Amino acid sequence: MSQRLRADLAFGLCTLIWGATFALVKDALADISVVLYIALRFALSAALMAVIFWSSLRRLNRKAVWAGAQIGMAMFGGYMFQTAGLKFTTPAKAAFITGMCVVLVPLLLAAFGRRRITPWIWAGAATALAGLYFLTVPPAGFGALNRGDPIVFGCAVMFALHIILIGRYVAEHSVGALAFLQVATTAALSAFALPIALFAGWEKPHIVWNTTVIVALLVTSVGSTVIGFSLQTWAQQHTSPSHTAILVTLEPVFAALTSWIFALERFGARTLVGAGLILVGILFAELKGPAPTIPESPEPIAGPIE
Repeated sequence: MSQRLRADLAFGLCTLIWGATFALVKDALADISVVLYIALRFALSAALMAVIFWSSLRRLNRKAVWAGAQIGMAMFGGYMFQTAGLKFTTPAKAAFITGMCVVLVPLLLAAFGRRRITPWIWAGAATALAGLYFLTVPPAGFGALNRGDPIVFGCAVMFALHIILIGRYVAEHSVGALAFLQVATTAALSAFALPIALFAGWEKPHIVWNTTVIVALLVTSVGSTVIGFSLQTWAQQHTSPSHTAILVTLEPVFAALTSWIFALERFGARTLVGAGLILVGILFAELKGPAPTIPESPEPIAGPIE
């Protein structure tokens, strides 16, 4: 088996883990508040990653800390929007809307980075937006729109910024250090947000310790964050950024499948058409457009995994 194929299989496992957690998190949110869940998840992940990447953390400098903090702020915003939106929408819809970040990346780069957008990017964005309309807007129109759907779209914007920031800094700093710093920043911001959410009347922190909550915290902190980010880091050393972006589209597919299997979610024709258009739009943008993160290289991306 070639190194490229092993990398593809590893990243495919990442998307399976990420996609499968949507239904799990939605169930857990019945017994734990959003901000507290995020704080506990990322605090546990940060502690584990500090042990794994300790050698990289011993060589930290201020530039690396600032770079990791910027990535972490985007990550925090993404997970806040996504987890909050999951309280009001379905896991499959949340996963598909989150997948819009792959199309948003080149659009944001063009808007703020003065990069040219090819016709294929425009075609992909328009197709995905049409799919988003069919997927999230009921036949009755915007008056019956699920309030969780636009919240999750905010998550897609933040994750697009997250991808852009990683592409900006990954060549300058240790991958392990950036991975830890973004997770630790998310944990710290979540803890800081707990009293703010309480006093502002947004949310009263609460938790009911049961099997669903414990399993969700363990799976998302260890599986989605620690294992997922580590596998992704290793895999991207042996494949191109555009190829990786295409594989990211497997995440909402796995989310839809797991939601259907475990949560007994049913899909109507309108939902399936919308989901299909989003996937077509993402593939248009990634197969024919520029890479969404860092420039393409004919060789695998080199660098330490730590």
